[in-house]
Amino acid sequence: MTDIATAIQSLNKKGGNSHEFVCRGEPTNEAEYNSNVDYVSGADANGTAIFSDTKPYTWSEVSAEKALLQTEYDNNEYQRDRASAYPSIQDQLDMQYWDSVNGTTTWADAVAKVKADNPKS
Repeated sequence: MTDIATAIQSLNKKGGNSHEFVCRGEPTNEAEYNSNVDYVSGADANGTAIFSDTKPYTWSEVSAEKALLQTEYDNNEYQRDRASAYPSIQDQLDMQYWDSVNGTTTWADAVAKVKADNPKS
């Protein structure tokens, strides 16, 4: 699952920027974005954030980035499913050891089952 804050961070990274921001809630439209997301332009003498009057990213840019990130997240569901289904590394190493001693394929079979049960879409 992705959110507006993650989308802004992604835009920062893609653009080589480091815009600091405050996001109150999860904006779902341009009006909410404009009222609930503030970008920091500096700090006063007490260290309190000074917010910019302008936004470096439009709602269209942020919402498009969020949609892109959500699609990537959704398309990689099989990876998350596989990660939780694989035996622990300790168990896999034990399987590999005993496979080499006994001439068996326990480890390869276990990995193949996880991949078959959680195919790439």
